[in-house]
Amino acid sequence: MPDVRSMLAVAADRLGERADAELLLLHVLQQSRSWLFTHADDVPDMDVQTTYAALVERRAAGEPVAYVTGRRGFWSLDLEVSPATLIPRPETELLVELALQRLPPDAACSVADLGTGSGAIALAIARERPRARVVATDASAAALAVARRNAQRHALGNVAFVHGDWLAPLAGQHFDLIASNPPYIEAADPHLAQGDLRFEPVSALASGDDGLDAIRCIVDGARAHLVPGGWLLFEHGWNQGDAVRALLAHAGYTGVFTAQDLESRDRVSGGSYFARLNS
Repeated sequence: MPDVRSMLAVAADRLGERADAELLLLHVLQQSRSWLFTHADDVPDMDVQTTYAALVERRAAGEPVAYVTGRRGFWSLDLEVSPATLIPRPETELLVELALQRLPPDAACSVADLGTGSGAIALAIARERPRARVVATDASAAALAVARRNAQRHALGNVAFVHGDWLAPLAGQHFDLIASNPPYIEAADPHLAQGDLRFEPVSALASGDDGLDAIRCIVDGARAHLVPGGWLLFEHGWNQGDAVRALLAHAGYTGVFTAQDLESRDRVSGGSYFARLNS
């Protein structure tokens, strides 16, 4: 029977890269990466070898590693993910950073996360702001089930999950900050049929001919749910900065801005709103 070193070599050759081969093996073995350096000559039992081979084949067929393992790291959290949820991505951490800058670290506040998926944004904010009341919405009951399990796993009791489309389940509620990573890809974008995107829920990726349908809905509807001076922040595509700033300004938001990600691409925009609560 092959040892760990040989198993990795075969899998890396099958996948065309070693990183995914290592991630999958460590998932099966429930070990850390440092374990590989001292156990390369170990010979795993047949069940491990069979399970590992099956996961490698799923990845070779194009399935994202996060779906194969059912896990993805985001912020300081290890999250469960499934084909019902978007896979959390590192660039979305910028949205969390910008939200935290606008939330008091040691005072009560209220936050809504629209289209929460796995709960990544809501749970990251809830962990960093334990006095915050966080409400997370999603139109997918399956996604909310994943998000609830993630909250339970990390013992984050200051998050509530409600089923519904965007702001619909938040009638009568007002927040200091509303955040969202909505779908923003153009419906006809060929990338939707390529790579990992083929396996992710289209409803969490694409939004109309120009990719802005969900953002228009959020920009318009959030005004009725923000306390005076409350903030709306959302992620968007690298080429949508001008368009979303125009949407925000037209809707009456002030302090409108766009922040760039680590690759100097427009990534998160937002603004504050000062209308009366009953407007």
